[in-house]
Amino acid sequence: MSEHISDPSNITDLVARTAIDQRLAEIVRPAIEVEGFELVRLRLMAGKTRTLQIMADRPAGGIEIDELGTVTTNVSAVLDVEDPLDDAYVLEVSSPGIDRPLTRLKDFETWSGHEARIETEELIDGRRRFKGTLQGVEGNEVLIEIEDQGAPVTIGLQFDWLSDAKLILTDELIAETLRARKDSGVIDEADFDDIQTETASEEE
Repeated sequence: MSEHISDPSNITDLVARTAIDQRLAEIVRPAIEVEGFELVRLRLMAGKTRTLQIMADRPAGGIEIDELGTVTTNVSAVLDVEDPLDDAYVLEVSSPGIDRPLTRLKDFETWSGHEARIETEELIDGRRRFKGTLQGVEGNEVLIEIEDQGAPVTIGLQFDWLSDAKLILTDELIAETLRARKDSGVIDEADFDDIQTETASEEE
C-alpha cells in the first residue's frame, strides 16, 4: 500500500532554512566545494556569543579530521573577507556524524533501507512526526515505510514539506558506515564527531 501527499513549495533543501542561513550558505559553499566537499547543513545558533555551525562531507561520505581543518581555514578566510556578521561568533565545522541529518533529496535515496525520523512543517493527516524505514524517493517525494494501525505502509512525503530529517542510530547503520570507512582505508569511527572550532570577532 502506498500513499502520496504532495504540495508545491519554494524550499529546495534543508541545508539552510532561515534567510541569514541561506545568505551565509551562499558565501561559504564555494569555499567548501572548491576542495571537493559538500555543504551538508548550516545553522547560525543564537546565544551570548552566536555559533555558526557548518557540517561538511565528501560526496561519498567519510571526511577526515585534517580535511575538516582545511574546510575551517577556507571558510574562515571567506567570512573574513565578506564580513557578513556584525557581532562576534564561534565557527564550528564538523562532519555530519553517523546518525546524520538528511538535508537534500539525494540523501533519502543514498540512505534508503535505514531508519529515520522526519518532521514536517504542517500537519499531515494529523501528525508532524514520522518514524520508519526510508524507501528512497519518487520524483520530489520522500518515501518512508511507517506503522499504521499495526501494519506497514509506505507513504510519500513532498520533500518541500519537510522541516527536519535525521537517520536513527542503529547497529545496521553503524556497521554499514564503518564498513564503508574500512573499505576507504579509514576505520576510526571517532572521526565522525570531530569538530573544528574557531572564534571570530567581527569589527564594526
